[in-house]
Amino acid sequence: MWLQVLLLQIRNETTTLGRNGSNYTASLLANYLDAEELQNYTHVNGIYTANPDLVPDAKKIEELSFSEANELANFGTTVLHAKTIIPLLEKNIALRILNTFNTDDKGTLITARTTSKGIKSLSVLENVALVNFEGRGLLRKVGVDARIFRALSNHNISVSIISQGSSERGIGLIIDADKAAQAVIALEREFENDFYSKDVNNIEIIDDVSVISIIGQDLSTFHKPFNTLIKNQIVPLLFNNTVSGKNISLVVKKKELHKAINVIHGEIFGISKKINIAVFGHGLVGGALIDQIVSSTNEIEKRKGVKLNIFAIANSKRVLLNKDGAYQNWKSDIVSKGKAYTVEDIIQYADTHHLENLIAIDNTASQEFVEQYNTLVNHGFDLVSSNKIANTIDLKFYHDLRANLDKHQKRYLYETNVGAGLPLIDTIKLLHLSGENITRVRGVFSGSLSYLFNNFSKEDCAFSEVLQETVNKGFTEPDPREDLGGNDVARKLLILARELDLHNEITDVKIQNLIPERLRTLESSEFLKSFDTMNDEFQKIKDNQEEGHVLRYIGDLNGDLADDDGAILDVKLVSVPESSPLGALKGSDSIFEIYTESYGTQPLVIQGAGAGAQVTARGVFGDILRLTEINN
Repeated sequence: MWLQVLLLQIRNETTTLGRNGSNYTASLLANYLDAEELQNYTHVNGIYTANPDLVPDAKKIEELSFSEANELANFGTTVLHAKTIIPLLEKNIALRILNTFNTDDKGTLITARTTSKGIKSLSVLENVALVNFEGRGLLRKVGVDARIFRALSNHNISVSIISQGSSERGIGLIIDADKAAQAVIALEREFENDFYSKDVNNIEIIDDVSVISIIGQDLSTFHKPFNTLIKNQIVPLLFNNTVSGKNISLVVKKKELHKAINVIHGEIFGISKKINIAVFGHGLVGGALIDQIVSSTNEIEKRKGVKLNIFAIANSKRVLLNKDGAYQNWKSDIVSKGKAYTVEDIIQYADTHHLENLIAIDNTASQEFVEQYNTLVNHGFDLVSSNKIANTIDLKFYHDLRANLDKHQKRYLYETNVGAGLPLIDTIKLLHLSGENITRVRGVFSGSLSYLFNNFSKEDCAFSEVLQETVNKGFTEPDPREDLGGNDVARKLLILARELDLHNEITDVKIQNLIPERLRTLESSEFLKSFDTMNDEFQKIKDNQEEGHVLRYIGDLNGDLADDDGAILDVKLVSVPESSPLGALKGSDSIFEIYTESYGTQPLVIQGAGAGAQVTARGVFGDILRLTEINN
């Protein structure tokens, strides 16, 4: 049954039973008539896992118990009022919440018992204030709580949440915001003498707070939503739980409410967890990455319950912003809808739209952008990068960045810095962290130079022909001196040295530059026409090898790697037996030999595709997915 309103005559005045009076009236009549079920019609399909206005992914709850419904009513759910439940509970009368405008929906059923268990809903309490009471001299003093509640009660001030330490030196009280100033005055009067004796040192109001209550949350699993909040840089001001340990309330700053409730909801309800991504650089690697993410988002959401949402795509001048994510036509959109920006603009956009689980992807080659890494970390972004600069500039920046990451509990993944999509850095990290003594790392670090010398060594042709073929296939930079100069290999070698906690700078790397000195200062267009002038020099190197040997351009980390300053870092062209792992390399593959004390003279070998935008983009994609696993 459903009753709209009941009018009462009190003191000869026509009135209702107050807020939710019609619902309460209906429950009283249901109790009186011994009804089997009370149907309460409202504007929504039932009770949801959270307020859909705050959480778009909120789902309708099919069943609730009276106690759970009562908790929701007490902590802000507007669909219910606690008074409504009391008459029903007395006679075990079911309550069904239905939608006036959707008669086909079965709504939410509330009974004495439900068949479902676990967390049921998030409820929000707004228009409240936090009164913070600090009394360092109150340790072991009896009756402090009684005095607080008596002073508030005398002014008709109700406390919805209280949280305190066992010593009573700090007590937090949640009260109605419009009563906060009055509450402080009442407490100051009650504890006036304690202020003079300095037993009480502070009574203050913290405005603009909200309460999020997790109905059904067990303390044993509370660490999951709590840790997720911290990773998103939301630190609750206080929290408490019921004696049963099944309901927990968190007090957060009001400006963080929208983001906080979405973070918690995504963590505890098994609904797709949204990962919000900003991609900086959309060239060959960045563009391939965006396309890979867009094309596989639905499949990843099905398999892993993670929704990858690219909310920002930026180049050096313009950014495309869309809180709902990038689509297939992003390339034309950034031209037509992109606008000038700073990194702070993107951070502000994420804050304004309460975007959670933030990741910044650096697919640039910009040192200027690297200098923004700490700013991004400070504002809650994890980092993924194919850009090697952050790991190869001065050691102070290298260590400061990692200290800042630790401070904010953020992650920085860069597996593609060495070996494109190969699992090299992770392998070396795990070996090193496990206590394995790595004695040497040697290999062909460059996919472009791998292709060049693999083919030059086996083909009976001029060096210039193979170099031109390598350029034509897109394996080198537009100016191949970037590859032939050895700086790229040097940076990769330095990154591995630093993964072993060695104190090396880029100036410590000995580099054999393959570009003849006379060609190093030419304009790029002139250099591209001068390949044949190098033929004689490289043919002579090739002819002077031992029988059965081939040329390989390698990076070699050796020396005393147990000493912070004992490493030797070499980048050079060498001749190796064709039957060796280095000599057997084909195509544009990279190969890495990791020598350790445990493996002895037999190295651990990692080999695979070492070049190409698609391969590198797939490696960056792997780092993104690894971050989602870590943050779960």
